[in-house]
Amino acid sequence: MSRILVTGSADGLGRAAADTLLSQGHEVVVHARNRGRAADLSDLVDRGAHVVVGDFADRDAVRAVASELSDAAPLDAVVHNAGVWSGRAVMPVNVVAPYLLTALLPGPRRLVYLSSGSHFSGRPVLDGVDWSGRTPGSYGDSKLFVTALAAAVARLRPGVPSNAVDPGWVPTRMGGPGAPDDLELGHRTQEWLVTSDDPEALTTGGYWYHQERQEPHAAVHDTAFQDRLLEVLAQETGTAL
Repeated sequence: MSRILVTGSADGLGRAAADTLLSQGHEVVVHARNRGRAADLSDLVDRGAHVVVGDFADRDAVRAVASELSDAAPLDAVVHNAGVWSGRAVMPVNVVAPYLLTALLPGPRRLVYLSSGSHFSGRPVLDGVDWSGRTPGSYGDSKLFVTALAAAVARLRPGVPSNAVDPGWVPTRMGGPGAPDDLELGHRTQEWLVTSDDPEALTTGGYWYHQERQEPHAAVHDTAFQDRLLEVLAQETGTAL
């Protein structure tokens, strides 16, 4: 049994992953951005899930969640699932929050970051990015950055499998009811990467789609770009990885 945090688990892919992991007998920590959303997790709590609450658009809230989790039992894995499609919260939620959690949480043995096929449209340009969310952010850019973050962590923490997952365009609240991809396949890879002893699941630095490793945007494995991204985020947050 593993203790696994799934961020953004009040609905969609995060909730589906948390539900499956609970059914498999794992200890699951679910996350909601506010108390109202946390109430939607009551059925998972009744089955044994623990809840943390914090709006990941707010760095202080991310730090508070990290502190709460650090004072609890150690985490074996984190699925960085929380994300937004558009608006001013794009960079804070999709990039800054997983960066801060990665820097602040002690010792998870496996890490998964939610990417997207949209990362291929992202631009590997860090100058002028509004990390604080004063202006709307680019979803494609944010997913390129978080995919590069996953690869950077894989390089810098060789004993900790760190991977990015494209869940596909699935029919969630974010994806919309007409999304053409398979919802079940959309969360299976994350669960596999944080729990399986399959040799492939124990590899690191991958970009995965439906349990198949694929080649991401060229910038993802550019170590100079990775290092610059980490440098910028460290300066922005005052917290080094």
